[in-house]
Amino acid sequence: MLRDARLVASKDLRVEATSRVLTTQVLPFALLVLILFGFGISPDQQVISGAGEGTERVAILEKVAPGLFWLAVLFSTLLAIGRSFAIESVDGNLDALRMAGLDPAGVFLGKMSAVLAELLVLELVVGLGCFALYGPPLAHPVLLVTTVLSATLGIAAAGTLYAALAAGLRVRDTLVPLLVLPVLAPVLLAATLATEAALFGPDGDGWPWALLLGAFAVLYTGAGILAFGTLVEES
Repeated sequence: MLRDARLVASKDLRVEATSRVLTTQVLPFALLVLILFGFGISPDQQVISGAGEGTERVAILEKVAPGLFWLAVLFSTLLAIGRSFAIESVDGNLDALRMAGLDPAGVFLGKMSAVLAELLVLELVVGLGCFALYGPPLAHPVLLVTTVLSATLGIAAAGTLYAALAAGLRVRDTLVPLLVLPVLAPVLLAATLATEAALFGPDGDGWPWALLLGAFAVLYTGAGILAFGTLVEES
């Protein structure tokens, strides 16, 4: 299973390195979304943060930066997972993978790993853009890294699973967002709250959400390993 996962992941990453869809389409889209969010919110508006003697006024863009970051990542994920299965839908490549005798669980883990790697690169660039544009502080880097890794793993697992479900349908391009976005809504909420705690503190408010993200990732990774073969056969 792990050998097949490495084969599929390396294949997808080589295709991406050749086509450069991530760098020429997905990354510009994510940064454009981030900039447009900034245009939609007045940078002069401020909100009150903290309580008691620690009360202070901060720019609203700084405060909502975690939610804007994860929205940009979530929208870009739809492009990444759509691309992942679009290359398999051409000339029956998905059937060829199955007939090649590859372990379905390995195929799932391989495609999920490729999407995961692409999303981590995306998040690094978008995160730097978010800090440059919105200027939020960073109080707890360990919590932030844990949140990003857990949320990204869950997004990649759930996105790969539901993209496989719609892979054989002619309307997959419009169906995938309808399937994936409601499922990832809890990830958006938990990741935003955990990231907010990592940026502004206290970190104790963020760790329960980070653990919830980890549980979500484990759940959908296990579901994908068990169900991917059946989904591919029926698609």
